[in-house]
Amino acid sequence: MLMPKRVKRRKQFRGSMKGKALRGNTISNGEYGIVATEPCWIRSNQIEAARVAMTRYIKRGGQVWIKIFPDKPVTAKPAETRMGKGKGALEYWVAVVKPGRVMFEIAGVPEETAREALRLAMHKLPCKCKIVSKAQLEGGENSEN
Repeated sequence: MLMPKRVKRRKQFRGSMKGKALRGNTISNGEYGIVATEPCWIRSNQIEAARVAMTRYIKRGGQVWIKIFPDKPVTAKPAETRMGKGKGALEYWVAVVKPGRVMFEIAGVPEETAREALRLAMHKLPCKCKIVSKAQLEGGENSEN
């Protein structure tokens, strides 16, 4: 599972996810990618499940890039616990994803294979996404598809 080696502070505020992604909104390495269309938190185990689904489908061909990293700690208090007594213990790590963020990239495989691998990975993610090609994002026609 992905998580930071060490962090400056153990616990964090929840923060907000308003606005569009200003960084990471272009395909930099691969040919095709998954772009988020709504804001969400993606847990480290969901990122891993999507990665496994893609790499299993493309077998040994192609290359996959993960463009998000879970660096936000999420805490939770145990069930049936009274309020108070401080913030809960660290439960899992999430990556904060805003609309327009490219989460995964793939290259080195035919278009049909890439689209199917990305479709399988999309089913593992908690937010609505779309599959885009590098040409679509550069051409500015990312509203299509």
